[in-house]
Amino acid sequence: MKEAGLRGALLGLILFAVLLGAGGRALWIWLDRPIERVSIGGDLHYVSATYLQRNLAPLVSGETWLSIDLDQVRDKAREIAWLSEVKVSREWPNALRFKLFEQVPVAHWNDDKLLNTHGEPFSPGPVDDLDKSLPDLAGPKGSGPEVLAYHDLLLRRLDMLDLHVTQLRLEDRGAWRFQVNDGVWVMLGRTDLESRLARFTAAWQRQLGAQASQIRYIDLRYPNGVAVAWHGETETEAME
Repeated sequence: MKEAGLRGALLGLILFAVLLGAGGRALWIWLDRPIERVSIGGDLHYVSATYLQRNLAPLVSGETWLSIDLDQVRDKAREIAWLSEVKVSREWPNALRFKLFEQVPVAHWNDDKLLNTHGEPFSPGPVDDLDKSLPDLAGPKGSGPEVLAYHDLLLRRLDMLDLHVTQLRLEDRGAWRFQVNDGVWVMLGRTDLESRLARFTAAWQRQLGAQASQIRYIDLRYPNGVAVAWHGETETEAME
């Protein structure tokens, strides 16, 4: 009698589990509907809604609300030009919400890319209305943070001279050169950067600043003094 009661209880548990599983399956199917709406939010300045919708649509096409892998969608969305971070969430009953964060461009990089605030290069994408005053930086692969940091240092050092660094280059062999006010190039070289920069500021304050419009470049790659190349002349003039 006791054994029959145990078998009955076990059978009841099995039937309950089957019904629960069937009910859960039916509930999943009911909830897992095709995605019908995608909303986009974020503080966006550079990219248009049309551009984002065109690039986000393929990521959710044919997907259903519960089955879609949000982590995978987020990783793919991060690859869209101009996006630095993406958050994706489900919204009842059949929608997804994207919260997008744009890159913040601080400089042009190697002619065809931009640098963000961390010195990381990214593709400019289909954006035309960039700030025209962004500096033009260049350097070997992976040198973005170093070049951006040195650019910031130059800005602080040269601000007292009312000089704006419009271009900065780090050559493959480690030599630095920069351009001020869209005109004069300054050759720093690879070593003794601090002392050479101090020599430049002293020479600019003493004489060269008043002659800036006539100067092609200033070469500081000497133990002492500077060499100046003037517009219309083929030779440089050494100055102590």
